Amino acid sequence: MLASWQIAWRDGIAPSLSTAALEALAAGLAWDDPALIRGATTNPPPLESLKDCPVEAACAVCYGAWKGDGRATVGEVEEVFAGVCHMADEALGEPSAVRYFLNWFDDTPREEARLLLLAEVGIALAGRRPVVTAEPAA
Repeated sequence: MLASWQIAWRDGIAPSLSTAALEALAAGLAWDDPALIRGATTNPPPLESLKDCPVEAACAVCYGAWKGDGRATVGEVEEVFAGVCHMADEALGEPSAVRYFLNWFDDTPREEARLLLLAEVGIALAGRRPVVTAEPAA
């Protein structure tokens, strides 16, 4: 049985992220990039006065938009975050359903969360790659 954070990730968040975002997140998780933060969406924080500032660090949802999709400013990354959360809540059929994932990622010890999420990102990416089959020899 899947945990609620996994359901929120698999059925809500991951489908809303681009392949480039997932690949960037996988790399950040694998390297334990200190720019992959918890407890906030971005650094600097998503304040109106800071929306044009370059992102220095980001949460698991925002990291891919920043590193993989080329969103550079706090405002651009926050816009992606809001869109992903909205699409995930719609897909999951529950308002604020993304909280199951966000709370888990913020509250789980970093090393445990990093490794478990890396496995989930791998599953999401594997589902997007075309299956290559060998053609029979002539």
